[in-house]
Amino acid sequence: NGDVANPACSGIEGVLEAYHRSLRSVQLYGPTNFAPVVNHVARSAAAVLDGSQYFVLLIITDGVISDMAQTKEAIVNVS
Repeated sequence: NGDVANPACSGIEGVLEAYHRSLRSVQLYGPTNFAPVVNHVARSAAAVLDGSQYFVLLIITDGVISDMAQTKEAIVNVS
């Protein structure tokens, strides 16, 4: 949602709002390393033990992922 201190979105509407806002404000440039982001979100999700929340990680890229092997490994490990 763009708020580093409180990155949660409320419902599908909140996710869509965050997506549309990011399209207007994000400038894509390299290098693009996604593995640290995947791992960060996974740690946040793992901290919610009661299943009361779900996590969606939206990745917007210009098509070039600098750490593709590490990103694939991170996705497999956290899934």
